[in-house]
Amino acid sequence: MNASPTRDFVRIVEVGPRDGLQNEKVDIGTAAKIELIDRLSQTGLASIEATAFVSPKWVPQMADAAQVLAGITRASGVAYPVLVPNEAGYDRARAAGAQEVAVFTAASETFNRKNTNAGIDESMARFAPVLVRAQTDGVKVRGYVSTVLGCPYQGDVPLADVVRVAKALHAMGCYEVSLGDTIGVGTPHKARAMLEAVAAEVPMTALAIHFHDTYGQALANVLACLEAGVRVVDSAVSGAGGCPYAKGASGNVASEDVVYMLHGLGIHTGIDLAQLAETGRWLAGLLGRESGSKVGKALGAQ
Repeated sequence: MNASPTRDFVRIVEVGPRDGLQNEKVDIGTAAKIELIDRLSQTGLASIEATAFVSPKWVPQMADAAQVLAGITRASGVAYPVLVPNEAGYDRARAAGAQEVAVFTAASETFNRKNTNAGIDESMARFAPVLVRAQTDGVKVRGYVSTVLGCPYQGDVPLADVVRVAKALHAMGCYEVSLGDTIGVGTPHKARAMLEAVAAEVPMTALAIHFHDTYGQALANVLACLEAGVRVVDSAVSGAGGCPYAKGASGNVASEDVVYMLHGLGIHTGIDLAQLAETGRWLAGLLGRESGSKVGKALGAQ
């Protein structure tokens, strides 16, 4: 299929090894994390978020970040971004060979304080030096904005706050800003309205979407945002993850389900769906549960 890169191609950012695993109760171990990333590298994914260089005290699942990043087999043409909260995390990531990093904050002041012990502006001040150093080092930086459609503490989050934070991250030098419905409360109309409000201030080509599936709306939200023009989608194989700060919040939208929908729409992803689904079922087995992907389960039953 001769796909137009602007209209008929969608880039999937696979966040399972980081955002997925860091919130799972079962620690699958360093060797399995490396194998997961290596398996994903063979599916045609172009971007796989590998790990996070954060405090092991707060995120014990990511304590082996350096070993994981050092142990993976890097595939040609695949990016392996890692999350860093500050300069100390950036130093560790670079020492381990990171070539792309991600920084994060929230659109909700209350959520950000409970999650990072800092207000939004304070958290951005913490990683501002990362952006400066990354530019000098030739390292790409991705930005995350969480709670864009709701906060477990304050409820609704004003669109103006989402726009302000996303615009600030882009202005600081983030080549891409991922807009995250951390607790999965969004619906298609609200998701599209949020995206379009941000896109009025930040180019759509610099935006990505990141939906959790707590209320079963994630795929519908993705479709609504695709129709609005976004072409980068975050997802996690087997629907891994969740939000420890949000009661009842389930995992990320499953990569297999997103890819199946995209292929059904005639949109190119470059991903081998069968191989991705098999990897998702393998991961689910390690986590001691069924795959969180409906497509993964359906293909496994054939």
